[in-house]
Amino acid sequence: MFAALDTATGQVIGDCYPRRTGADFLTFVRRAVKPHAGKQIHVVLDNLSTHDTPAVKAWLAKHPNVTFHFTPVGSSWLNQIETWFSIITRQAIRRGTFSSVNALVFAVHDYITHWNTDAAPFAWTATADEILAKVAWVQTSVKKLVDNNAK
Repeated sequence: MFAALDTATGQVIGDCYPRRTGADFLTFVRRAVKPHAGKQIHVVLDNLSTHDTPAVKAWLAKHPNVTFHFTPVGSSWLNQIETWFSIITRQAIRRGTFSSVNALVFAVHDYITHWNTDAAPFAWTATADEILAKVAWVQTSVKKLVDNNAK
């Protein structure tokens, strides 16, 4: 599944594909950016290899109003769509019974439709200082863990 979250409205665009290929991703990106034609579009992505194929790079070169930003490894929480993936997993997929892949895809599309009827943007509840303090704490903790394991 590829999904895009409009951070201004909270609405989601999503499509399910049998595989995660660069061509499928490009089909999805074209659909996701189409409603925003002529505007500056910033897309936050993880480092999935399908986001960086030659065809995707060529498409980006022809669309200078679209900019991709890749989250650092381990920082998927920065990508708000990851929060939405967690919500759909808890509310519609986990513990679900689906008689086929098509039934699962239908449930996903149905959930997206339902979500979009009352969509709202996610709101950060932490201040920038709190977030940066937690990042520093995690970095220190990971360094200590690595140092302890090296002994």
